[in-house]
Amino acid sequence: MKKPADLSVLVQLRERQRDDALTALAQARRERALAEQQLAALQGYAREAEQRWTERARAGVSPTLLATQRHFMERLQHASHLQSDVLQQLDQRIAHCEAQWHKAERALATLRRLQQRRAQQWQQHLQRQEQKFNDDMALQQHRRRHAPRP
Repeated sequence: MKKPADLSVLVQLRERQRDDALTALAQARRERALAEQQLAALQGYAREAEQRWTERARAGVSPTLLATQRHFMERLQHASHLQSDVLQQLDQRIAHCEAQWHKAERALATLRRLQQRRAQQWQQHLQRQEQKFNDDMALQQHRRRHAPRP
């Protein structure tokens, strides 16, 4: 049996792939957190604008101002919907990144198990060779001791 090939280069490659997948996942999560903050800011601004408008409307407003306010609120709602869509896309990206990370982890674990199994097999092979050598030496000594003398 020849010594098994060293898999450390492949292990390093798999570790780098796993690390890259983890980095991409962290980046996607940061982007989602920022997008969530933006959505919360838009929604908060819409609530504040609605409150201000309600207070102002009590005093009476012109039809032009009313139309302008409605248009403004529609634009805020549209921006909120767009931001919600961005969040959904980022959730999908996060799910994809998590899947890639798990896939890379499994590949790395598989390679490490293979490397460990090969190392164990090699050690067993060396132990068997050593045992065989010791057995041969013991047999030779036994033969020399019990061999008929001429």
